[in-house]
Amino acid sequence: MTSIQIKGAYENNLKHISVSIPKNKLVVLTGPSGSGKSTLAMDTLQRECQRQYMESLGMATDSVSKSKVEAMIGLSPSISIGQQITNRNPRSTVGTVTDMYTYLRLIYERLGERKCPNCQFSILPSLDKETMQEETSGYTQYIHCPQCNTRLEKFTRSHFSFNTPEGACPTCDGLGEVSDIKKDMVFDESVSLNDGCVKVWMSGTYFDYQKHNVLMAAKYYQIPIDENLPLKDYSTAQRDLLFYGVESEQFKAHFPDVKPPKTVSKGKFEGVLTAIWRRYKEKGGQSNEATLFHSQTCPDCHGERLNKESRDVLVHNTSITNLTTISLEDIYDWLQNLQKSLTEGQKIFIETYLHDLLEKVSRVLKVGLGYLNLDRQTITLSGGEAQRLRLASLLGSGLTGVLYILDEPTAGLHPKDTKGLVDIMKQLRDLGNTVLIIEHDVDVMKEADHIIDMGPEAGSGGGEIVGEGTVKELQAQTGSVTGAFLSKDKNTIFERRKGTGQAIHIQNAFKHNLKNISVDIPLNRFVSISGVSGSGKSTLIFDILANQDVTGCDSITGLESIDEVITASQTGLSRMQRSNVATYTDMFTTVRNLFANLAEAKEQGFRAKDFSFNTAGGRCENCQGLGFISLNMHFIYDLEVICPVCHGTRFKEELLTVKYEGYSISDILDMSIAETMELFENHKTLAPKIKLLIEIGLGYLKWGQSLTTLSGGEGQRLKLAKELNKKAKNHTLYLLDEPSNGLHPKDVKQLLILLNKLVEGGNTVIVVEHNIDIIRASDWVIDLGPEGGNNGGTIVSTGTPENVAYARASYTGKFLKDSMRV
Repeated sequence: MTSIQIKGAYENNLKHISVSIPKNKLVVLTGPSGSGKSTLAMDTLQRECQRQYMESLGMATDSVSKSKVEAMIGLSPSISIGQQITNRNPRSTVGTVTDMYTYLRLIYERLGERKCPNCQFSILPSLDKETMQEETSGYTQYIHCPQCNTRLEKFTRSHFSFNTPEGACPTCDGLGEVSDIKKDMVFDESVSLNDGCVKVWMSGTYFDYQKHNVLMAAKYYQIPIDENLPLKDYSTAQRDLLFYGVESEQFKAHFPDVKPPKTVSKGKFEGVLTAIWRRYKEKGGQSNEATLFHSQTCPDCHGERLNKESRDVLVHNTSITNLTTISLEDIYDWLQNLQKSLTEGQKIFIETYLHDLLEKVSRVLKVGLGYLNLDRQTITLSGGEAQRLRLASLLGSGLTGVLYILDEPTAGLHPKDTKGLVDIMKQLRDLGNTVLIIEHDVDVMKEADHIIDMGPEAGSGGGEIVGEGTVKELQAQTGSVTGAFLSKDKNTIFERRKGTGQAIHIQNAFKHNLKNISVDIPLNRFVSISGVSGSGKSTLIFDILANQDVTGCDSITGLESIDEVITASQTGLSRMQRSNVATYTDMFTTVRNLFANLAEAKEQGFRAKDFSFNTAGGRCENCQGLGFISLNMHFIYDLEVICPVCHGTRFKEELLTVKYEGYSISDILDMSIAETMELFENHKTLAPKIKLLIEIGLGYLKWGQSLTTLSGGEGQRLKLAKELNKKAKNHTLYLLDEPSNGLHPKDVKQLLILLNKLVEGGNTVIVVEHNIDIIRASDWVIDLGPEGGNNGGTIVSTGTPENVAYARASYTGKFLKDSMRV
C-alpha cells in the first residue's frame, strides 16, 4: 500500500475525519495550537500502530485502549519522538545517550598512553607485554613497564567510564559534584524543640509525631532532652541523636555497647539529616527537600568525574576528560587530526571505531547541535535539543519501513540550522521510511512532500482537515488556515518604542562561552535576544541576568528601577499529575466555593473541600481523584487507563448530582477555557481570567488538563497570564525563553498581543527567540554569535530589527532582511 488510510477519526476534538498519509514521504502536519494535530498523530495514529504491533506479537492488548477511529489501513511499525525528557538521571549525558562516549572509551582503551607511577616512563598499549593472573573476583589483566618492569593493571574501557568503580572518582562517585545539606535551612540553633528548632518539621500532627520519637530515643539512651533548651546548648550526644539518628556511626560512637532500639515506639529514631538524605537518594535528587541541598564541584576530580589515573591517560596529547568538555565541533576536528596521525598498526586497532564515531558526531553537527559537549547532562537539554539528538542517533540504525512521528523538531532551532535538520529527515525518508512531522516552521513546510493542514480554530472549533498539498497548493485553498497566513503580505510597518532611556548594563560577561561581552539592555521596551543555538543567549539572560550572577561577569547595573523579575523558562510548570490548568490559575478555588454555596450542596452537607479531587471527601478514592489509574507494563512505559469506578469523572457519584447551570464540577473540568466563557461571563472573578486566556490563544486548553502535558510555550503563556491577573507592580522585568515554541504563525500574533500589553503596562520584556516574526516585531534586538559553542559568545549586532537586518555578519539579520523585504 502506498499510503496510511485513517477513516472516521473522532478522538478528542477530531470530527470524524478521514485522511491519507503518503508512505515513504516527508509529511508535515500543521495548524493552529489545539487544532488536533497531536491527537491525530500521537493519540490516534501512534497508539494504534503500537496496539496492532503488540497484537501481531501475540501480546495482550486489553489494557491499551483502541483509538477512536472507524478504520486504519496500511499501518507501519512506528517510532514517536516527542519533546519530553524522560531520562532525569544526572549520570545520563550527551555522550552516554548517543554512545559517542562509549566509542571514545574504546579508542582510549586501545591507544591510551600512560605514565609508569614508578619511573614516569610513557607506556604505549602496543608495546605492552600482557600476563594473565587469576584472582578471586575473576581474571584481571596486567601490563609491565618496559623500563622498570613495574606491574600495572591493564586499563580497559571500564576505566574510562564514570559509571563504573574502575573509572569513577571515589570522592563524588563519578557525578562530578558533591552535595551537602544547607543545615541553616533545616535547623534554627537559637530556639528549642518546642519552639521549632527543626524547621522542616511543620506544626501539627507531623511535628508532634517526630518530637515524640526523638524524646523516646533520648529516654532509651538516658540522655533526656529538655524541650525548652535552645539547640545551640545541646550536648554532642543529643545533637548527634537529633541530626543523625540512633543507627548512625556518629551517634553509636557515644554508646558502643548499647543495642539500638528495634521499633519506633521504643525509640528507633532515624535522624533529621539522615531522613532527608535517604529521601533525596531514593528519588534521585527529585525529592521535595531538593531545595535544602547545595552542590559544589568535586574537590578531587574538579568536575571531571574520573579518577586521577584515568584522567592522566592521553591519546594524541589529550585526556578523555578534556575531550568531554569541548564542543562536538571541536571533537570532530580532533578526531580527523587523530585519524591522519595514526600508524598502520594503530589503524588496525581502532579504524572501525574511529570511522563510526566520526559518523555519529557528523550527524549531530548536521542537526545544529555542534555546540553541545559530551559531558552535558541530558536533563539540561531543551525538548528540541533532546529530540534532534535522538533523531541523529536513529539515522544510524538503518531501519526501513518505519513510520517516524516527530513533534516539532525545529523547537529551539535558529532558521540557519533548519536546513541541516531537514536533510536528516530526508535521509530517513530516502532509506524507505515515512516521516510525519508536527510542525509550524514555514521553511520545513516548503521542503515537505505533502502538507496536511488542520483547523480552522482550536479545541471544539478545530478537529478538521482544512487543506492538503504543497505550500503553493495550500495558498490556493480558501479554507486552509496556514495557506491564508502564507498568502498575506508580511511588509508590516512597526512603530518601535523608544523606552525611557534607562538600561540594564552587564559588564564583561565571561560565563561559559561568553567572550567578555558588555551589553546595554534598554528598559520599558520589547527586547529580543537572538542568535544561533549555543551562541550564549541563555547564558547571558538566564544564567547571569536572571540569577544576578556576578561570578559570571564583572557587574550588573540598572536593576534598581525594577520592582520584580519574573522568569518563564521552558521547564514544565509542575511534575505533579494533580496540578492542572484550573488549579494553577486559581480558578478552581473560586469554582469550588461556587458549588459549595449552591442550595443542593448545602442540603447534602458538602463543603468547598469536598469539591476538590486532591483531598479525601468527595473525590473517587479508587483513583484518588485522578480519573485514571496507571498500569505497570514492565516492557513499555506505564499505561493510563480510565478509572473503572468513577469512569474518569474524578468524583463520587453523589457529588456529581450538584450542578451549576446544569453542569457538574467534573463537567467543568472537562470543558475548554473558551467553552466556559458563556457560562461565567457575568462572574466578576472568573470572566476576566477566562477572557485573558482566550486572548493569548489558550482558549482550547481544558481546565482539567494536567500541567505535565503542556508544551514549554503553553506553560510560559499560562504563567504570564497568571502574573497579568495579579495586581500590577510598578515595573516588572519579564525574561522569557522562546515563548513562541509550539505556536502556529497565526497564534504568534496572539502572543505578540500579550507581550505588547506587558510593555505598554510600563514593564520590560526580554525574549530569547529564534522566531523571525517575534524578532521582527520587537523594539530592540541583541544578536549573539556568530556561531555556537566556542565560535559564539560575542555581540554580532544590536539595534532595531531594521539595524540588525543590515548587519552582514548576522545570520539573524539575513533572515530578518528576507522577512521584512528591506
